[in-house]
Amino acid sequence: MSKPTAFANKVYKLTKQIPKGKISTYKAIAEPLNTKAYQAVGQALRNNPYAPIVPCHRVISSNGTMGGFNGKTSGKEIQTKKQLLKKEGISFKGNKVYNPSKVLHIFK
Repeated sequence: MSKPTAFANKVYKLTKQIPKGKISTYKAIAEPLNTKAYQAVGQALRNNPYAPIVPCHRVISSNGTMGGFNGKTSGKEIQTKKQLLKKEGISFKGNKVYNPSKVLHIFK
C-alpha cells in the first residue's frame, strides 16, 4: 500500500473527530478542506489504512444512503457498514440513515 497523500491525511484527521453515535458526509468533510472534491474524500476513505482508528464507516452520502465501504457500494460490505452504525446507535429507515441531521457531526 502506498503512503497516504497530504489530502488523504487531512481527510483522516477530520474523520477521526467523528464520535461514536454520529455520522458525517463526504461533502461535510470536503467543506472544511475548502474543496468540492467529494469523490476524492470518498477515495481517500476507501483507501483508509488506519481503520478503525479513523472510523470511515461513519461517513455516508449527503442523501442519507451508505455510500461505499471497503471499496464496495453494495452487498455484504454495505450491510457490514450499516451494522457497525446500528451498534453505535444510528437508526435507519430502509437503507437510509433515519433523520441524518439529528446525528450529523459538525466540524469546528
